[in-house]
Amino acid sequence: MNKLIRQISRLGVLAVALYAGLVFAAPTSVNVNRADAQTIAEVLKGVGLRRAQAIVAYREENGEFRDVYELSNIKGIGERTVERNEAKIRLKD
Repeated sequence: MNKLIRQISRLGVLAVALYAGLVFAAPTSVNVNRADAQTIAEVLKGVGLRRAQAIVAYREENGEFRDVYELSNIKGIGERTVERNEAKIRLKD
């Protein structure tokens, strides 16, 4: 009986861990016209917090991005970075 209770308990812990992983999983794409710098940095490869802050500043100064390659106008973000992240970048929700 104790063995059964331990197995049920382990399954419960596993279920909670899996649920937490689904709920708190990082987003797979980001709307660069709406997201904050932290979210942008978390989603885009090669874009740290400083560059993400530059994306937000550029957006605030120049308005919404109309094309993903407009991101390459930002110092430190080249076309290669945009190409690598193109599938993760959204301009609209």
